[in-house]
Amino acid sequence: MRIARAVAAVAALVQIAAAPELAYRVAEGRNLNAFVREGKVAAHLLLRSGREPRILIAFPAGNSGVGLWFAPLAAPAKWRLDSDPQPVTLSDGEGRPLYGVRAVATLVAPRLAVRQAVLSSVRVLRDYQALGTIPPTVGIVGTVRGRTLDYRRDRGDGAAGYRLTLTVLDGRLDATTIVAGTDGHIRLEIVAASGDHPLSPLLGRELLNETAASDPAARNALTFLSYREKFLAGSWRFNTYFGRDTLMSLRLLMPALQPQAIEAGLSSVLARLAPDGEAAHEEGLSEFAVLEHRKLADGLGDAPTLDHGMVDTSFMLAPVAASYLLDRTDGRDRALAYLARTVGKQTVAAALVRNARFVVAAARAFATDPRAPNLVPIKSGRMTGEWRDSNEGLGRGRFAYDVNAVFVPAALEAISRMAKAGLLDGATTPSDRAAFAAAQGAARVWRAKAPSLFTVTVPATDARTAVTAYAVQAGVPAAHALAALGVGPLMFHALSLDAAGHRVPIVNSDEGFALLFGEPSPADLDTYVSAIMRPFPAGLMTDVGLLVANPVFADAAVQARFSRNAYHGTVVWSWQQALLAAGLERQLQRNLPAPVREHLRAAQAILWRAIEATRVYRSSELWSWAFTDGRYAVAPFGASGADVDESNAAQLWSTVYLAVRPPQQGRVIQARGKRRP
Repeated sequence: MRIARAVAAVAALVQIAAAPELAYRVAEGRNLNAFVREGKVAAHLLLRSGREPRILIAFPAGNSGVGLWFAPLAAPAKWRLDSDPQPVTLSDGEGRPLYGVRAVATLVAPRLAVRQAVLSSVRVLRDYQALGTIPPTVGIVGTVRGRTLDYRRDRGDGAAGYRLTLTVLDGRLDATTIVAGTDGHIRLEIVAASGDHPLSPLLGRELLNETAASDPAARNALTFLSYREKFLAGSWRFNTYFGRDTLMSLRLLMPALQPQAIEAGLSSVLARLAPDGEAAHEEGLSEFAVLEHRKLADGLGDAPTLDHGMVDTSFMLAPVAASYLLDRTDGRDRALAYLARTVGKQTVAAALVRNARFVVAAARAFATDPRAPNLVPIKSGRMTGEWRDSNEGLGRGRFAYDVNAVFVPAALEAISRMAKAGLLDGATTPSDRAAFAAAQGAARVWRAKAPSLFTVTVPATDARTAVTAYAVQAGVPAAHALAALGVGPLMFHALSLDAAGHRVPIVNSDEGFALLFGEPSPADLDTYVSAIMRPFPAGLMTDVGLLVANPVFADAAVQARFSRNAYHGTVVWSWQQALLAAGLERQLQRNLPAPVREHLRAAQAILWRAIEATRVYRSSELWSWAFTDGRYAVAPFGASGADVDESNAAQLWSTVYLAVRPPQQGRVIQARGKRRP
C-alpha cells in the first residue's frame, strides 16, 4: 500500500513541466525554505521544525499566503522535503484559476494536530504568527475526505481566493489530527494555491548587468523578489512593496543593476506618493486591503492601501534618484525619456517635484532655526518611523539620527543638484525654482548643526566601568573592548533624541548612512568610525558581524529591551554591514589625511573579515549570536523561543553584496556610481 501511494504521488507530479526557471532551497535555523518561480507561479514554501511545526506558503501575487499551525509536540521534530515545490494551476469552484505549488514532505513525529489554518493575506498570517489572532471573517474549518485534509475559501469580497490541501501518504488522518504510520513517519503531499493576479518578473539581463557578483544565493533571492511592478521587501513576511527597502536596495545595488530595473524600482515609489509628496512605506493588497476598507467603511473594495507612517522614505527618494539620473552614464543618457514617462497620473518629473516640495517644506523650520524641536520627528502616537521599525528600535526616541543627520540634508542636496541640472524644469513653478535654489543652503545648515545634537560623550573612566559591567550581563569578555577604549573620552552619535531633546545613548550602526550619503570631516570620520568598530561590548564588532545596536551606556531598563533576542537589539542585520562597507569605500575615494585613510582601511578589513565569515547567512534578513567556547557563533534569529520574531530567508536589501564587494573587487564597481555629469 505504501509503495502504491508513493507511485500515485509520483504520477501526480509527472504532469508538471521540466525544471522551473527559478528553484532553490535555504535551510536556516528551524526553517526549511524552498522557493520556486515559473510562468504565473511564484511561491515560497516554509516548513518549520521544532516543537511547534508549521507549514506555510507565501505568494508574491497579492502578498497572499496559506499556513497551517500545529499543536505543540512533546519532543522536537524535523521536516524533510522529499520533493521540491512544483508549479501547478488549479481551478476553484467557479472555474477561476488558482496558481500554486505541490510538494511532498516528511516529519518524524507520532502525530500532528491542527491548531489553526489561516488562508489570507501574508499580513494576516504575519499577525497570527506574532499575536495569535485573526479577523473573524478569515477563520476556516478544514474538510476531511478519506486521506485528505482540505482548506479552501474565496477572498472576503468573493474574488478567487486560497487553497491548502494535505494528503496523507504515510500515516492516517483522524479528523484534523494526522497520526504517524508504524515506522513513526508522517509523509504529506502539500498543495497550496492563490487566486491573486500574478506579477511580471524581471528576468536575467533585465535585472543585473555584467558587473554583478556571481553569488548564487544573492542572485536567487533577488530574482525571486524582483518584478516590473515593484521589488518585494522579503519573504515570507514581507512579500510586498516597502518604499524604504526598495530605495536603500536600489542605492546599494545600483552599480550592478540594469537601468530598466532601477527605473522599475524608482517608479514603484513615485507611483505611490501621497498627494503632498510624502512617500509610502508599505502597501496593503488583496484581502488585507478588503479588510482595511471594511473597517473604514469607505466603499473602496480591494483598492491597495498605503501606509505613510514612516518618515525616512520621503527623504531617501531624491538622493537615490539623483544617484541614477546624474551619477550613472546610462542614467544620464536615459534621463529625459524616463522623466517624461507616466507613473500614476503624472510624469516621473512631476512626481519628483511633488516629493521635493514635501522635503523642502519639512526641512524649513530647522534650516531657519536649528534647534532640536525643529528636527523631523517620527509621527505622533507612534514609536516607529524609520528602518528600526520595531517598537523598541529607536529606544523610545522621537527624532532619529539617520533621518535628521543624514537623509534630510542628503535629500536637500539631491534636489539642488537635480534642479541645477535642469532635470525638474518642465514640472516646476517659479516658486518651486526659488525653493529648490535655496535647498543647498538649507542642506549646509542641516549638515553643520544636526549631527552635533546627537553627539554623546562618555568620560574614559565611566566608559570602562560601563563596559565591564555590561560584559558580565551579556556573558562576553571585556578585555578586548576595554583595550580599545584608550584614555580619552568616548564619543558616538546617539540613536535618537527623545521628545525633550535628550540623547538616547545607544551605539548604533546608522553611522554607515553618513558615510554613504555624506562627507564627514576627517576628524569626525576618525571619531565615529572608531566608535562603531570597537569590539563589543564597547562598540559593535563581533566575529559574526557588526551589531546594529549596543546599549552599553544606557540604563538597565534600556539594556534589557535591546537584547540579542530583540529585532533591532544586539543582533546583526546583513544589509547594515553592506551599508557600512559601501560607505567606507566611498569615503576612501576622498582626499583624506594619511592616518585617517589608514584607519578606514583597517576598519574595512575587519568588517569584511566578519562579512566573509558569515557568507552563508548574508542573504538572510538578520541573525543573533551565542558566545560559547571563547568565541562568537551565529544563532539564526527565530530559532530561539526567546526571539521576538523570525528572520526572512530572502531579504531584498540583503542581496546588495551583488554590488558591494570586498576592497580589491569592489573599488572599481563602486566607482561606477560616482561619475559626475
